[in-house]
Amino acid sequence: MTKVLYITAHPHDDSVSYSMAVGKAFIESYKEANPNDEIVRVDLYKENIPHIDADVFSGWGKLQSGKGFEELSADEKAKVSRLSELSEQFVSADKYVFVTPLWNFSFPPVMKAYLDSVSVAGKTFKYTAEGPVGLLTDKKAIHIQARGGFYSEGPAAEFEMGHRYLNVIMGFFGVPSFEGIFVEGHNAQPDKAQEIKENAIARAKDAAKTF
Repeated sequence: MTKVLYITAHPHDDSVSYSMAVGKAFIESYKEANPNDEIVRVDLYKENIPHIDADVFSGWGKLQSGKGFEELSADEKAKVSRLSELSEQFVSADKYVFVTPLWNFSFPPVMKAYLDSVSVAGKTFKYTAEGPVGLLTDKKAIHIQARGGFYSEGPAAEFEMGHRYLNVIMGFFGVPSFEGIFVEGHNAQPDKAQEIKENAIARAKDAAKTF
């Protein structure tokens, strides 16, 4: 059975958020086309996503030095074990659907914390004499992103760093297929916002059928 992680990073639902509305259309269309696949919803605003902090570094250090898990502090145990759960879940999936808005030229900070949690040597990539090599070479991913302005081309394109960052990370992990569906211009052209949203939903439904 194919396992899909539907990873959302928005505090609002599809009734308010353009990215979430398009994401919902995508995953529903995907489910209709692939009824036997397992879809796991990962709402980053509701999940426990530990930041990599002093507790994490000290916990990892103790384990690497040969100490047992029982020798970690309560905070170290909680954070290290949760990070391990997140990375194991990520590696176990076959496909990834990321849904984010464009905030301050990137994505919400909880997405960065999540990507940090799954960027683990030996799981998503490995170090070799020739440099790091991605280990997720049999996966595929797509990013659904809402942008209030226009960032696909022109002078503003260089400021978009959310999709570009995900593209770099997916490449680093070895993911061979990474696509993007963008909802853009609805704030710049409010009179066309509904049309922009509907067009993006239609594109998402079509893309889901072959994802």
